[in-house]
This record gives sequence, C-alpha cells and structure tokens, in this order.
Amino acid sequence: MLLLVGGVILLLVGVLWTLQGLGIVGGSAMSGVTLWAIVGPLVAVGGAVLLVLARR
Repeated sequence: MLLLVGGVILLLVGVLWTLQGLGIVGGSAMSGVTLWAIVGPLVAVGGAVLLVLARR
C-alpha cells in the first residue's frame, strides 16, 4: 500500500514539475525554469516504477 501511495504522489508531482518547467503551469518560481522540465519526468518515471512494483 505504501508503494502504491508513494508512486501516485511521485507521478503527480513529477507531472506538475514538468508542466511548471515548460511554462504551462504558472504562478510559481519554478515556472519556466528548464531544470524542472528535466527533473519532473525523472520523478514521474520513478513514480511509475513504484506503481508497477506495487502491482506485483
């Protein structure tokens, strides 16, 4: 259960960071910063891996 919750949270945070880094979601200091467009997908993939592991 912990892997499932952690995976969902990481996936959602990764998507949000990606959108902020690309400038699609504004209103924060992270908006338009390329670093978050790179880190976001990595975090989202980590969350997806946790979800796959939780399903096993």
